Amino acid sequence: MISLDKIYHGAHVLKQVLRPTELIRAARMCPDCNLYLKNENLQVTGSFKVRGAYYKISQLSEEERKKGVIACSAGNHAQGVALAASMNGIKATICIPDGAPISKVEATKSYGADVVLVKGVYDDAYEHALKLVEETGATFIHPFDDELVIAGQGSIGLEIIDQLENVDAVVVPVGGGGLISGVAFTLKSLDPKIKVYGVQAAGAPSMRDAIKDDKIETLSGVHTIADGIAVKTPGEHTFEICKNYVDDIVTVTDDEISTAILELIEREKVIAEGAGAASVAAIMFDKLPVKGKNVVALVSGGNIDVTILSRVINRGLQMTGRLTELVIELTDKPGQLLTVSEIISSYGANVVELDHNRGDRHIDINDCILRISIETRNREHLNEIINALTKSGFKLR
Repeated sequence: MISLDKIYHGAHVLKQVLRPTELIRAARMCPDCNLYLKNENLQVTGSFKVRGAYYKISQLSEEERKKGVIACSAGNHAQGVALAASMNGIKATICIPDGAPISKVEATKSYGADVVLVKGVYDDAYEHALKLVEETGATFIHPFDDELVIAGQGSIGLEIIDQLENVDAVVVPVGGGGLISGVAFTLKSLDPKIKVYGVQAAGAPSMRDAIKDDKIETLSGVHTIADGIAVKTPGEHTFEICKNYVDDIVTVTDDEISTAILELIEREKVIAEGAGAASVAAIMFDKLPVKGKNVVALVSGGNIDVTILSRVINRGLQMTGRLTELVIELTDKPGQLLTVSEIISSYGANVVELDHNRGDRHIDINDCILRISIETRNREHLNEIINALTKSGFKLR
């Protein structure tokens, strides 16, 4: 199904139209290991997806080119297919779940593709795309379960081998499995000692569950900020490759992903979408045995919707104890708010929001509730403030 010859050929084809992405040492993010970031977020279209899409489309026959191509995607594969089709002079129709980020939908249109919004998630868009294929005779460009698409993604593995000596482990986000299949097959074929780990969102663990139960299963639903890996059913080909070449698959929560996005922004000046930051989150939160190892985290994409970026950052701040709402029960008398403010100020924290409520019917009639949001350095700093408030007699909920 897949071979090193196809992967090398794919890399040769892609070298003419795409650029290899940088491998950057991220020394400050995870001091327990030697972490490197493979920045596919800086690839053309902002994602690795263009690799597999372009290689697949480049191999179409003249007859297939005339009938055009159809794809389905939550966004990144859509952009990859749209650009690849445009570069090859081929008509493209892309089915996208209606909940996909607007930025990804508009970007797909900007590359010249016709966009069809489908109600539901990726799998619903997939079913609609197959109907269009039957009606039009166009070629379906599968986002992950296709040998040429997988081979195109495998070119990343070749680049990693060239860019870093003595690679111990590579950590890869997993949705349907096309990316990790190509990378794992390439790396294991060239150096079986390299560990390849997959990371899925806790709200969409389709491949992890399939490997665990040794059969392909369909999740009843998916729920995660990492829309790029929110896939209910893994591919048949990718399932088999993952079984044979992937060492382990772990999951990360949305809070952990949000924290990783924030860390990438602050420490490495890298913008990653939820799927792209999942690999970093798994390392940051000790989900994998990589301490002391040379580890590559594949940042698969950077197409995060700016409308949710602020919410993701706030979630990351909350996870690390840097933004917290304290709920304090006060006796309703002069000086209480001043005392609370003085304690917070003395510890160098910053108040960003405050609500003083006398109307809560669950408290004594002579009391009130103070909700106060503060910025702190870290969780240890926050705990110092909480302890100081408690020692001063204030009751925190």
